[in-house]
Amino acid sequence: MKKITIAIDGFSSCGKSTMAKDLAREIGYIYIDSGAMYRAVTLYSIENGIFQGNQIDTERLQKEIDNIHISFQLNQATGRPDTYLNGVNVEDKIRSIVVSSRVSPIAALGFVREAMVAQQQAMGNSKGIVMDGRDIGTTVFPDAELKIFVTATPEIRAQRRYDELKAKGQEASFDEILENVKQRDYIDQNREVSPLRKADDALLLDNTNMTIPQQKEWLQEQFNKTVKG
Repeated sequence: MKKITIAIDGFSSCGKSTMAKDLAREIGYIYIDSGAMYRAVTLYSIENGIFQGNQIDTERLQKEIDNIHISFQLNQATGRPDTYLNGVNVEDKIRSIVVSSRVSPIAALGFVREAMVAQQQAMGNSKGIVMDGRDIGTTVFPDAELKIFVTATPEIRAQRRYDELKAKGQEASFDEILENVKQRDYIDQNREVSPLRKADDALLLDNTNMTIPQQKEWLQEQFNKTVKG
């Protein structure tokens, strides 16, 4: 069976990553979480004083961007990949609200996207990958054989993020998360470099009222159609 590239794009907190990880595991593909890469750059910026309040020292980040190496290693306990920043496991740290509230301005910087896209394209050279993000089907892999664009209402997405943080025992405010979701939508769709938009040849998946099993079934169906086609 031929190996293909699968690009899953969409709004924040749509469950793209969970969906992409599960699909990759079921079909034996490699999963790459592009959003985690931008979160890792954000974490690096927070930990290294590149953020002064909410201001980014872009000059300094540009000088240091080539020293930021992101990789993924399979976590045997969860069966899913963890994100590593310069060799250190940062999977939990990058999911915090502190990082969530600062990732969009970092991801809007042209030189950051350029560096991440180059790393992503290098990872995807050999096909057989599932990658999710905001610009995978439009910028990173415009020739991907299967492109999916995921959406859901902001309220549903905020509730999912809230439940996820609570389940991890982290403090969370629904109103703060909803505000964060709406802000990220605005920034993602209005940035100059690779704004979030549905590729013309992407399939639309609105999962507002879908269960995870329904979603899995739909994805598997699209994958089967694509590889057999």
